[in-house]
Amino acid sequence: MPVLRQCALAAAVASVFVFAPGTAAAQAAPADTSMVRLIRGLIQSGTLAKDVGEALLAQAQTEAMAAQQAQRMPASATAASASAAGTAGGLRLEAGDVRVPYISQTVRDQIRDEVKAQVMAQAKDEGWAAPNETPEWSKRIRVEGDVRVRNESRGYAGGNSDIETNWSEFNKGSGYDVNPNTNLALPSLLNTRQDRRNLFRARARLGVFADLTENTKAGVRLASGSDESPVSTTQTLGGGLSKKSVWLDQMWISHKPVDWLTVTAGRFGNPFMSSDLLYSNDLNFDGIAAQFDKKLTSNKDLSLFGTLGLIPLEYSSDNAPARNQIKMKSENKWLLGAQIGADWKIDDDNRVRGALAYYNFRNISGQVSEPCKLYAGVDGCSTDWSRPAFMQKGNTLMLLRDISLDPLNPAGTPQPQFVGLASKFRLIDLNLRWDTAVAGNNLRLDANFVKNSAYDSRDIWNRAGLRGAIVNNFGPTGGVSQSDFKSGGNAYMVQATYGKPAPTARGDWNVLAGYKRIEPDAMPDGYNDSTFHGGGTNARGYFLGGSYAIDKNMWFTGRWISTKEVYGPPQSIDTLQLEFNARF
Repeated sequence: MPVLRQCALAAAVASVFVFAPGTAAAQAAPADTSMVRLIRGLIQSGTLAKDVGEALLAQAQTEAMAAQQAQRMPASATAASASAAGTAGGLRLEAGDVRVPYISQTVRDQIRDEVKAQVMAQAKDEGWAAPNETPEWSKRIRVEGDVRVRNESRGYAGGNSDIETNWSEFNKGSGYDVNPNTNLALPSLLNTRQDRRNLFRARARLGVFADLTENTKAGVRLASGSDESPVSTTQTLGGGLSKKSVWLDQMWISHKPVDWLTVTAGRFGNPFMSSDLLYSNDLNFDGIAAQFDKKLTSNKDLSLFGTLGLIPLEYSSDNAPARNQIKMKSENKWLLGAQIGADWKIDDDNRVRGALAYYNFRNISGQVSEPCKLYAGVDGCSTDWSRPAFMQKGNTLMLLRDISLDPLNPAGTPQPQFVGLASKFRLIDLNLRWDTAVAGNNLRLDANFVKNSAYDSRDIWNRAGLRGAIVNNFGPTGGVSQSDFKSGGNAYMVQATYGKPAPTARGDWNVLAGYKRIEPDAMPDGYNDSTFHGGGTNARGYFLGGSYAIDKNMWFTGRWISTKEVYGPPQSIDTLQLEFNARF
């Protein structure tokens, strides 16, 4: 509001107040009159500029003081003055009356409406007095979540090999003693023949996400889960009706320095275009990722996107070996990822999206230790750090420890071992997606091909160094020589989805079918889908499924997965999943 108009408004407001003799306002101190308090309120609310308000405040205090002085005049003088004025104007004034200029009703209504509009506008902006409004900060926060209840059955062929080591358990504790003279117990073995029927399982996720500013966001999400596995947030029910665990699933901050670039740090969802052939849908990434998405100025229907990621996989212990004055140097494991892709909307019915990525898994391969005198009380061996923090199954594994034998009792020397990944992993990942329309419904075709450019069977065998250090991925004949070794470095997946890819509205549906083949050393086995063949690599098979939304944001899904091994002893697994999903 211009300064002159502010002055006029305040003056007009002041004129509607009449200080009748004997009232509390008339008897109050000049600095505490209703007019003074009103002007102060207008200054504090920002309706009046500070300099204009202070001038009006001084004027109001002066006028109030004059009014009080007039009231103290001798009654005779006041009466005489009033008599003269009354005689001259045809109106008799009584002693103590104050003359007030007349303001028409139209002007008073206009002043009232203007003040009300300004106060309500300020209240709405600040969120403190507008009806049916929430505070401004609450509009920048949203809560999202989902719940899934699943019935799962797994069937195992009776001809499956019954000697499949649980290598994840093998690596726990102080290691498994491989010397048959000192240990006759078998290592932990996987179930490969006994069916598991009607397992009720559930997943719950709850996230709070905030728009701190237009360009900065943050998020925290909790999720269920049976353990610290990075690839599954599913919790098996039962357990004597015990309470279920909750894990910190995501915690991140993101910022957009420019419209086409987003930088995210913390623990966040998968920033790459990929399928569950390589990365599980439940997998989150630690570290920092920069994502760009830019529409081409020459063609608005074509955009380029990409991601750079620096992902820490594992840090070596600060205090290893625990019982040794000389500590090991820092040995850290990393994933360095780079991806470039394009999204092209050909027409209203056809859209193509594709991306090429390179993933370098640094320092995750196993290494044979220096000669290690465990019999003499040495606290661990030099390469114990190179065992994987998490694995499923399928990768070629090697023994890590070069254990020295006790010269006084060589045959009776315990040999507790750990295993590590025998291959290196530098992956080339190609993803393609085509959305089109067929018979009035959407048809989506997905293809994913992964090649481990670092895979070399001779290099794997040579890296193990020790005779008998390679412990798995041999042919079904039972031989353990280099000629019996069977592995590979390629993987692919194809899938067709007909209908709504993500059902949300009541009546939405889809059906899908696909095939996967994952050779043993095509990728690290710790990060892909945990359902297909029980997770990991060295698996091939088909899958069928479908979904139907029975209400808004609630849908039913059925899925059938049939898998076998690629190489090695027979391992046939069929999986049926029936589930209800809800999202809010």
